Amino acid sequence: MTSFDALLPRPVELRPADGLLSLDAGTTLDADDADDAAEPAAAWLRGALRAATGLPLRPAGAESTIRFATVATVTEPEGYRLRVDADGVLVEAADPAGAFYAAQTIRQLLGAPAFRTGAVHSGPWRLPFGEIVDHPRFGWRGGLLDVARHFMPKADVLRFVDLLAAHKLNVLHLHLTDDQGWRFEVRRYPKLTEVGAWRTESRAGHRTEGVFDGRPHGGYYTQDDLREIVAYAAERHVTVVPEIDLPGHMQAAIAAYPALGNTSAQLPVWTDWGINENVLNVADGTLEFLRHVFDELLEVFPGTVIGLGGDEVPTTQWRDNAVAARRMAELGATDPAELHGWIIRQIAEHLAAQGRTAYGWDEILDVGPLPAGAVVASWRGEEAGVAAVRAGHDVVMCPEKHVYLDYRQSELADEPIPVGRLLTVEDVYRYEPIPDGVTGAEPGRVLGAQANVWTEFLDSPRRVDYAAFPRLSAFAEVVWSRPEDRKPEEFLRRLAADHLPRLDALGVEYRPLAGPRPWQTRPGVPGFPRD
Repeated sequence: MTSFDALLPRPVELRPADGLLSLDAGTTLDADDADDAAEPAAAWLRGALRAATGLPLRPAGAESTIRFATVATVTEPEGYRLRVDADGVLVEAADPAGAFYAAQTIRQLLGAPAFRTGAVHSGPWRLPFGEIVDHPRFGWRGGLLDVARHFMPKADVLRFVDLLAAHKLNVLHLHLTDDQGWRFEVRRYPKLTEVGAWRTESRAGHRTEGVFDGRPHGGYYTQDDLREIVAYAAERHVTVVPEIDLPGHMQAAIAAYPALGNTSAQLPVWTDWGINENVLNVADGTLEFLRHVFDELLEVFPGTVIGLGGDEVPTTQWRDNAVAARRMAELGATDPAELHGWIIRQIAEHLAAQGRTAYGWDEILDVGPLPAGAVVASWRGEEAGVAAVRAGHDVVMCPEKHVYLDYRQSELADEPIPVGRLLTVEDVYRYEPIPDGVTGAEPGRVLGAQANVWTEFLDSPRRVDYAAFPRLSAFAEVVWSRPEDRKPEEFLRRLAADHLPRLDALGVEYRPLAGPRPWQTRPGVPGFPRD
C-alpha cells in the first residue's frame, strides 16, 4: 500500500481519511450493471491485479467491492472521482478514459508490487481511505518513439505503450521512416521494406568522430503488426499518430526506388546521422507515390492526426534540377524553398480530403500557407508555437531544449554517449508547455505537449529505458497536473521513494538519480555535448 501523496502524476484534489480497505479472496471488481463505458477499465484492472495479487477479483456488477461507473456529474474530459471507504471503492468517471486512469491510480495506491506480472507480495493488500478528484490539464500528452533510426521490435513497442499508459500519457507519436530506415510495410511498393528497411552499418556515436560499428541493422512492421499496436494502444487510451517524414529524411525510400530522387545515383540506406541533402524530387510520379503510401497508412491508422514530417529539408538538389525548374515555372515560384511548401500542401490536402489532419514539424510554417486545421509540432523552440497559434493552427509543444530525451542527463564523465544539451529530471519537471504571451483568446490552441525519444544513440530497448526514464515520469506530471501543484523537491521525494520502485517492478532500466550503473555506460562511444 502507498499513500495518496505518493501518486504520480499528482492528482488535482486529494482528501485522505483514516482507515484502510483490505482486499482478499472475497473482493469483487466490476462495472455497475449495464455500464458499457466503464466495463473495459474494470476488466483491465481485474487482469492487472489478478496477475500481481493472485486474487480472483470476480465480477459482481453493482454489488462489487470495487465498482466503476460513468456519470454525468464528472464533467472534465478524461476525469474521474475515486472514493475508498469501508463500503469499498467507487470510481465515477466522465468517460472510458477517465475510468482507465482511475484504474491506474488504484494500482499505484496498492504499491509497487501491484505493477508486477506475478504474485510476489506476501503481506495484505490494502487501499487507504479517502477521495481523489482528478483530470488532466492537457488533451495531448504524448511521447515520440523513433523506430526509424534504430528499429524497436513489436513487443517492445507494446511495452512502451504500457509505460505511457502507466503514466497517463495518451499519444504515441511513431516516427516510422527516415534516411536510416523505412519501417512501414507498403504493399504497393514492396522494396520500401525489402531494401529500405536495412542498412549495412550505423555510425557509432556522434558523426564528428567518423566511427562506424560495422554491424547491419534493420527491421520493419507489417501492416498487421501496426494494426495490433494500434488496437493494443486504444485499449489503454493511447492514440498512435504515425509519421512518414517528407520531403527530406527520405534516403531509405530513394534507396528502394531511385526514381524518387534528384540524381541518377543508386543510393544506399543512409548509415550516418544528421541533415541529408538527398530529398525527394517534385515530379508527378513522386507525388503519386506519396499519395499511395499515405492511402495505405490511413487504412492501418484510424486516428484523425497523421504526421507528414516536413523538417530539415535542404534545397540544394532542387537548385540545379530540370524537374524542379519545370515545377517552379508551373507554380510561378522564384525560390526552390517554395517547392518544400508545395509538396507539404499537396499531401496535407490529400489527408484533409479523407477526413484527416496533417501534423508536421514547425518548419512547415516557414514555407507558405498551410491548409486550415494543420497541427504544428513546435520543436526548434517556443517561438514557432506562438506563431502557429496566432496563425490559427493548433500546436503541440515539444521544444528540443526542454523535452528531447536523447539529450545528456548530467555532466558526469561516464554519461553514455553525451549529446545535445544538458537536460536533467529537474529540468524536464520545470518545463511549462504554455509559452509566454499565449492566451485562450488566440485563434489556435496549445493542445498539449510531447517528449521526444530520438534513437540515433539509443540502439536497444535498454538504452531507450535509460534515456526516457525517469525524465518521462517528470514530463507526465507536467502535462497532467496544474502548474501551481508542481513542487520540484516534493516531486523528487515521490519519485525516489515511490515511483522508482514502480519502475523497478515494471522492469524499466531507468537511469538512477545518482548516475548510470556500470553496465549503462558506453565507454569509447563518442558524444558531442553542447550548451
